[in-house]
Amino acid sequence: MTSTVHTLSLPSGDLDITVDDQGQGHPFLLLHGGGGPQTVAPFAGLLADRRPARVITPVHPGFGGTARPDWLTDVATLAQAYVQLLDELGLTDVTVVGNSIGGWITAEIALLGSDRISSVVLVNAAGIKVPGHPIADTFSITPAELSRLAFHDPAKFAVDPTTLPEAARAVMAANRAALEAYSGPYVMEDPTLRERLAKVMHPALVAWGESDEVCDTDYGRAYAEAIPQARFELLHGTGHMPQIETPEQLLTVVWDFADAHATNRP
Repeated sequence: MTSTVHTLSLPSGDLDITVDDQGQGHPFLLLHGGGGPQTVAPFAGLLADRRPARVITPVHPGFGGTARPDWLTDVATLAQAYVQLLDELGLTDVTVVGNSIGGWITAEIALLGSDRISSVVLVNAAGIKVPGHPIADTFSITPAELSRLAFHDPAKFAVDPTTLPEAARAVMAANRAALEAYSGPYVMEDPTLRERLAKVMHPALVAWGESDEVCDTDYGRAYAEAIPQARFELLHGTGHMPQIETPEQLLTVVWDFADAHATNRP
């Protein structure tokens, strides 16, 4: 695995994005959620090891100890940056996979209609407004409460921040601040997104952990219904982060969908 920094020129200014790049084969852009890059790193390695896959995993600026410029405060701009990153890397036939806010970014990327992308996978994505099915306010609850909402088996995956080294707690605090900046005034949703999703042209899979209480399964089904021809797949025995809790299950679902819609077949 190689880690590099790419400097992108956006209308608001230059943006440095740290990117991990591993494996060879069908290209994937893998976007992490609010827990930070470590929430997708093991899955990225699994995908690159088990399948002929090249996995590109960027760190959203402000997460994982990286810098976020003051002007970068919304998901749509981040989506534009990642499409530009695909241009810079010269990738085609890309499957974009995003979890939680990474799924929201994936939705915005899909709306940009890049011909470098062959399919998109939204895994327990945030970003839309579904009346009667609000996203849990993760900013106002304790880490233990968040684990209970996020995991099918919280005892197995809960982390007590008080047991972590000071440096790790500082990164967690910075991650949280970055998530707040990106999540916008409506907290993890854009009231315009659900209607705009009707314009998505890429093949889309909406994969959802059935035990997710951060964004429940009805929320997930509403996401799939908003995207033309999207497929909804319920993942069993898992919650908000299937890539952590049931990675083998997610691997099969993601790969099969990406492979079915690949344009650059050998």
